[in-house]
Amino acid sequence: MAKHDTRVLTSHVPLALAEQVDRLAERLERSRGWIMKQALSAWIAQEEEHDRLTREALADVDAGRVIDHTAIQRWADSLSTQTPQSVSR
Repeated sequence: MAKHDTRVLTSHVPLALAEQVDRLAERLERSRGWIMKQALSAWIAQEEEHDRLTREALADVDAGRVIDHTAIQRWADSLSTQTPQSVSR
């Protein structure tokens, strides 16, 4: 097995959360450390995607690729009718 550089990170978590991690680790037959690495990796990936989408949206705003609020409101209001409208751009 190849040796990987690692670093210990510590965090105080609520007791209930720690107990959930323990139960999950037992059920999956994995260590608490493995559970924590999986959770942290998933959270970081989610945050990076959120940041990417935010930057993409801001670039659209800067480029003027937006839809007027009134048009969106008309479209949203029409969704509960028999003839929903399409969003006008």
